[in-house]
Amino acid sequence: MTSENKIIAESESKSRSSNPVPNFYRASAEDFRKIPGSPIAYSLSNNIRNIFCAKPPLGNIVPTRVGLMTSDNDKFMRFFWEVTLNSICFNALNKEEVFRSKKKWVPHNKGGQFRKWSGNQEYLLSYDKKSRDLLKRIGNHLPSEKLYFKPAVSWSEITSSSTAFRYYPNGFTFNIKGMCAFPDLKCTIEQILVLGNCKFTNHIIKIINPTISFGAGNFNSLPSAFIENSKIEENAQSLICYAKNDWDSYETSWDFENLPLLRAEFKCLTVEESYSRVRAHWQEMTDEMQKLEEENNRIFIEAYGLEDELTPDVPLSEITLTCNPYYRYKGDKSEEELEALLLADTMKELISYAVGCMFGRYSVDKPGLILANQGEAIKDYLEKVPVPSFMPDDDNIIPVLDDEYFTDDIVTRFKEFLKVAFGPENLSQNFDFIAGGLSGKGSLNQAHGSGSGSASSESVIRNYFIKDFYRDHLKRYKKRPIYWMFSSGKSQGFNALIYMHRYDKSTLAKMRTDYLLELESKLISERGMLSDTSAGNKKRIDKINKQIAEIKEYDELLNNRALAMIEIDLDDGVAVNYAGFEGLVQKI
Repeated sequence: MTSENKIIAESESKSRSSNPVPNFYRASAEDFRKIPGSPIAYSLSNNIRNIFCAKPPLGNIVPTRVGLMTSDNDKFMRFFWEVTLNSICFNALNKEEVFRSKKKWVPHNKGGQFRKWSGNQEYLLSYDKKSRDLLKRIGNHLPSEKLYFKPAVSWSEITSSSTAFRYYPNGFTFNIKGMCAFPDLKCTIEQILVLGNCKFTNHIIKIINPTISFGAGNFNSLPSAFIENSKIEENAQSLICYAKNDWDSYETSWDFENLPLLRAEFKCLTVEESYSRVRAHWQEMTDEMQKLEEENNRIFIEAYGLEDELTPDVPLSEITLTCNPYYRYKGDKSEEELEALLLADTMKELISYAVGCMFGRYSVDKPGLILANQGEAIKDYLEKVPVPSFMPDDDNIIPVLDDEYFTDDIVTRFKEFLKVAFGPENLSQNFDFIAGGLSGKGSLNQAHGSGSGSASSESVIRNYFIKDFYRDHLKRYKKRPIYWMFSSGKSQGFNALIYMHRYDKSTLAKMRTDYLLELESKLISERGMLSDTSAGNKKRIDKINKQIAEIKEYDELLNNRALAMIEIDLDDGVAVNYAGFEGLVQKI
């Protein structure tokens, strides 16, 4: 702020002092000088200005750095699920450790959505010796490289609401959009996190920087108002733990081990009972996080005498757990609508996990990733899970059709999964409950049907697989799908899923001979058995004719690509590999 502007601000303030109006503040130029950068912040109280005077700027206490800019994210960055698991070097302490591992990818902090304490850990950076040398020459030349792989507190530069600070353990590089502050002897991770996420700091940020961008300079100008209080540090550790457990409960975390519904402490004989237990646990976790955050706020407010300016309250929408519907679903929704959305998404997550078990990515018998490296097959699965209770699909091709034409039909396989996971005696009830949840019925009492595993429930689930599963998969995996839907077109004549990590150059030929041509033969046979005397039969014959015509056209393209024996390289990423099957797979 120039001297001239400071004088103008002071003059305007004095000129209005004789005519009081609502929201009127009086401040001298000297008041503004107390704040680094001297921003025009009339509504900051004397108490808060005095904190700026009493406490040195954070930049004098906490080393803060801007991360790298690759100049070509498509070349150097991937989501972790796109590549071979064995090519990722997790938890490295320095670059030499990465180079010794001979692995190509390391975790990368790229900022991300509004989320406090822990999370937003899904990106990788290409950082083998060759890539590192190239990055050193381009982009912004690996600034602060000596701080790579060290534990840090980070935040996203662009924020649409409050600024959120998160803990990143050792092993991460960091991006220009994911700036980092590093603890040293003067402060701890917990102190930085609590200060960053407390209401006091967010109040200051909104006043002195009312933009959606919060950079390293903004962070450095905040007062280092740390409080020596063991309770605050203890709270911070609990908050990090809750946030990490929540993040790891979903497939897109590399530390995902098992679906909450199937964990021993929650799993019951039915999906409904299991969901009821999990939902209660989620609510307890949300309530506890809210209590801890409010306790931290209260300690800060009382320590700095801000009781007349701030309250410790934290709205549920700012308890940043994915299992908290008030945070997960934006907008003005009723509690009933929120519960219906959460139930529907949890059923979709159950289905997604089941599909992962069908392909061998996961197993109901062992936590964590099983088949997650390029070219792995059933023999690799059996080395890790010698006596599986649920066998993955043997050929990595699962048909998704409007009827049960094959023994590995996806709905049939889903039933088998439910029998193993929850017991065969409860299949009908579980099928009805899942169908009810997918249909958007909000209460547990409404969500299940007749309890008989009705045909309508099977229709709901089959329609979900055909029409909505892939759309949800694309959304969950941020348009970088790991299961690919091969589809003949709008008539839904032929659909089949494959798992890209198990793909090999013979997959398309097998899909054509064992599924596409076999389905065409079955449809022709079915058409021949139908009489066209009834309206229902005429409608079905018309649909079969369209499907057969679509299959014949699709077969020409599939045959050409099968003969080409296409190979893929997971290091190239989904976008590049998927493009090689254009016309055969559903568009992203």
